[in-house]
Amino acid sequence: MNRQRLTKLTFTAMVAAICAVGAVIKIPAIISTAALDSAPAFLSVVFLSPILAGVAGGIGHFITALTTGFPFGPLHIIIAVEMFIVVWIFGIMHKKGMHFWKWPVALFLNGVVAPLPFYFIISPAFYWASLTSLPLATLINLVIVAVVMPILSKVFVRKGGRVH
Repeated sequence: MNRQRLTKLTFTAMVAAICAVGAVIKIPAIISTAALDSAPAFLSVVFLSPILAGVAGGIGHFITALTTGFPFGPLHIIIAVEMFIVVWIFGIMHKKGMHFWKWPVALFLNGVVAPLPFYFIISPAFYWASLTSLPLATLINLVIVAVVMPILSKVFVRKGGRVH
């Protein structure tokens, strides 16, 4: 394994570990496993490729599910894939300079679209109940990212870092 691949893998693992720390910081919610697990993944788009940031986000969700006892059982696979997709899209938008639109798109995708499969799998009531808390949890994660991202971007550029 060459040095660049090892660096990418190490940074991805570090972000996943920070997602694990966020996973134990729960956001009170009616129906969901909301936590601060996605903020590090969204933040990692500054120095990781969108795919690797998405992988870290998916791992972060699995850790959140683990710390809550997997209340949705194997359905957490769907949620982890959705988290990967949302962070991946956020990362692509960030890399393309869509710095305004990445925020509402991430909020809409993670807070409204991601729980949509559960409308059909579990029940319409579950979906509507999740809309009372999931968008708020997503917003809290994104606000943290919005505050930290400019600082991290400046530090990363100043240090000459380039992982992706």
